[in-house]
Amino acid sequence: MSTVAVPGAAAAPRRARSTDLPVLLVAVVWGASYLAAKDVTTARTVLAVLVLRFALAVPVLVVAARRSLRALTGAQWRGAALLGLILSGIFLLETYGVVHTSATNAGLIISLTMVFTPLAETAVTRTRPAPSFLGAAALSVLGVVLLTQGGGFTRPSAGDLLMLLAALARTLHVLAMSRIRAVQTAAPLPLTTVQLGTAVVVFAALSAAGGPTPWATAAGFGAREWAGLLFLSALCTVVAFFVQMWAVRRSSPSRVSLLLGTEPLWAAAAGLLLGGERLGATGLVGGALVLVGTAWGRRAAD
Repeated sequence: MSTVAVPGAAAAPRRARSTDLPVLLVAVVWGASYLAAKDVTTARTVLAVLVLRFALAVPVLVVAARRSLRALTGAQWRGAALLGLILSGIFLLETYGVVHTSATNAGLIISLTMVFTPLAETAVTRTRPAPSFLGAAALSVLGVVLLTQGGGFTRPSAGDLLMLLAALARTLHVLAMSRIRAVQTAAPLPLTTVQLGTAVVVFAALSAAGGPTPWATAAGFGAREWAGLLFLSALCTVVAFFVQMWAVRRSSPSRVSLLLGTEPLWAAAAGLLLGGERLGATGLVGGALVLVGTAWGRRAAD
């Protein structure tokens, strides 16, 4: 059977492949962000570091989104602000969590979002999940149990539990984005800008209530801490966001999502290779089960 050549059809796969490397680099950067946050932050300076991180990033986004921000309706502003409140909770849980656990555990546990979200969707829509997906979810949960007990069977650390709550909060954020009608018609750039701006206000208000101020914390930073903060603010926030927007327009959301789904793998690699962390045989098996379970669940949910 003869086929008709469609102009640009051959170029489309090549163009999609050309976006893979930048998106994969975003996944690498996000994976390394857990180790960077752990290196920069202490239990006392979590709020101050969050203020600094997003106060550096938000002005860049505001300048880039200045026209589209003016186009947002009142309902879109309110919806984006509500999402920003949820987002601030996610960052608080993640940052406090990574301070009290390993970067490896943090990155792997947060990947459970890929399992929690479809489960939550089936609960909201009152549909029955596929048996294969339930199997993947069970495998992932077993992996987390083994991962957090890598040094022997003890109670999970406070950081592990906080990261588990962060994964649940990420699920809530995804569901809210899909259920709040006003934000579904908003462009990604102004929507993200309002969310991060809201988060900065929350962090600043909480920081003002007590603890080290952002300015005092910044004054105590050395070159290593400033490098880590700029990495989190510039690469993990601003650059990563723009790469995502660029990639989705050139490729497809599913392809981009698949590549970003490798984030926990890079988090584990950064923790083990750069952070000097150790999992032990049980932890290694658990980490592998988390990766296999989330990949399987992702495929089963499609």
